[in-house]
Amino acid sequence: MIVGAFGGLAYGITRATFDVDILVDLREKDFEALAEKFHSPRYYADAEMMRNSTRDGIMFNIIDSELGVKADLVPLTREPEYEVAFSRRVRQALQDESGAVFDAWYALPADIIIGKLRAWAEGKSAKHPSDILSILLFSMSGLGNQPIDYQYVSIQAAHIGTETSKLWQGLLARATRESGSAQ
Repeated sequence: MIVGAFGGLAYGITRATFDVDILVDLREKDFEALAEKFHSPRYYADAEMMRNSTRDGIMFNIIDSELGVKADLVPLTREPEYEVAFSRRVRQALQDESGAVFDAWYALPADIIIGKLRAWAEGKSAKHPSDILSILLFSMSGLGNQPIDYQYVSIQAAHIGTETSKLWQGLLARATRESGSAQ
């Protein structure tokens, strides 16, 4: 499931991001198959590293050495709080650089917002509130194809902490004012 800023591109985030964060639920049979899809010398994708990282709950990468980009794969075992988001994921169409369209699993916008609230609570980076505001304004303008469950986000923000809940409420109020929407 695509998460983070790259996942938010489908819901209104407009800033550049240089990697893709993907939450994965891999089984023993998946490691070799995934590594075979991304074979050397172009890609770095080591099946044994994937196996060990998944067992230990550690993020691992697939790196495209030609383009200099990478995918950060986060085992669901590392982020058990994302199990609900993983079960709620949706298919979205993507277009690659050659114009080919394909489907990929994405987190819902509410779950991307919650992930960004968690990340903000950990490091206080300004990019996360900015991303959340972009998602809210995009949705409130009628451009989003997935509705945001504001009450669900409010409950989760409160679980993260008082400061995070205040940030969420402030962003929601600002987006409502700026969009002229009544949420």
